[in-house]
Amino acid sequence: MALKIRIGDTVRVIAGKSIGREGKVIAIDRKKNRVTVEGANMVTKHNKPSMANQNGGITQVEAAMDISNVMLVVDGTPTRVGFKFENGKKYRYARKTGKIIDEITSSKRK
Repeated sequence: MALKIRIGDTVRVIAGKSIGREGKVIAIDRKKNRVTVEGANMVTKHNKPSMANQNGGITQVEAAMDISNVMLVVDGTPTRVGFKFENGKKYRYARKTGKIIDEITSSKRK
């Protein structure tokens, strides 16, 4: 199944503790249907001292959230995403405005 959200997309959080926040998608876990959004769903992480981080300490990091809790933002408006075929190519488009977002390239192995 093709995911409607991709890495680099700007999304708005529509559910959870970070509701209303917008940010770019940093990572996607396809198996668990989870997405990590920049600046949203921040959690506190306790780090032990290591060679890379001599002091250790407490840091704030983004945690993954379910992909159903985010909505793609096109031209400043959150919208659902659909797929359409034109001239033998597959496109993602904004359901609210009908604007084509980008072309889907086939990544199936031959």
